Amino acid sequence: MPRYEFRCRSCGDTFEVNRPMAEAGRPASCPQGHADTVKLLSTVAVTGRGGGGPVGGGAAPAGGGCCGGACGC
Repeated sequence: MPRYEFRCRSCGDTFEVNRPMAEAGRPASCPQGHADTVKLLSTVAVTGRGGGGPVGGGAAPAGGGCCGGACGC
């Protein structure tokens, strides 16, 4: 179930709410009981399945060109 992050405008508390995506836009009350809250935009980390390589499971790029390992940057 997705987790949504909210911030209370009254006390400044940041809290998370687990709810179905169909209820994502529904307002949430602060744990302190305040109703004036705003939903925050959160970043999402996307990782591949196992192997530690790039998404899609292919081999990691190697060598050649700047930032490909040849110039040492």
